[in-house]
Amino acid sequence: MDPDKSANGLPKGRGPKDAGDAARSKGGGFGETIRTVIYAVLIAGVLRTFLFEPFSIPSGSMKPTLLVGDYLFVSKWSYGYSRYSFPFGLGFFNGRIFGDETEVERGDVVVFRKPTDTDTDFIKRIVGLPGDRVQVIEGRLYLNQEMVERERLGEREVMSAFGRPTMLTEYRETLPGGRQHLIYEESDRSSTDNTRQFVVPEGHFFAMGDNRDNSTDSRFRDVGFIPFENLIGRAEIIFFSHNGSASWWEVWRWPFAIRFSRIFDEIQ
Repeated sequence: MDPDKSANGLPKGRGPKDAGDAARSKGGGFGETIRTVIYAVLIAGVLRTFLFEPFSIPSGSMKPTLLVGDYLFVSKWSYGYSRYSFPFGLGFFNGRIFGDETEVERGDVVVFRKPTDTDTDFIKRIVGLPGDRVQVIEGRLYLNQEMVERERLGEREVMSAFGRPTMLTEYRETLPGGRQHLIYEESDRSSTDNTRQFVVPEGHFFAMGDNRDNSTDSRFRDVGFIPFENLIGRAEIIFFSHNGSASWWEVWRWPFAIRFSRIFDEIQ
């Protein structure tokens, strides 16, 4: 008989109880991995729901402030929470909690659920508050019958949505209260440069894109006024940006595709 084995053929010191312990140890390791993954998902969900949520920019409606390929963080606590603060709009309440509409300011860049299609996220700039009278006349924005100041900065060659270079005029616009931001205009004679006067209802806001002649926003019936409940949060900072010239697998081209100068830019 092998001196290292017992009479039942098992190694000495490793009886059936010891073998079972080894099996339970392996099962415990797998279970611990599953628990760790679940905890990580829950923590990410809490952060995404209550603190910051990442968004990407798919169109040029907010040029020059935001470019296609920008990735940004939106602060969820800025205006409190609504059901749209939760993934898939699964909040269990109506209205908004821990927030007041007076916290929304002219000039804020916000992400919101499109009122006519609440499965779609939009990002625009708030220009009109509840009770404001908003109108565009010959390309100039009027708030409460006062023309908003703008300063011409020059011509810019910008790629259109169809991939063609287009000359746009860049302005610095100053809203009531002194907040400034940049806008683009193709001209002051396009179809969106003369509108009726909009009176913003209570609990709603009027939003426009900074690329004024290439933005579907509150000027259009398809968007309209933005209910306070539909706001997801305020855009705060760009954490990544690329120009789309490199595919994900073209690692050697990444350094030339990444817009390093835009990373960690605060959104004005």
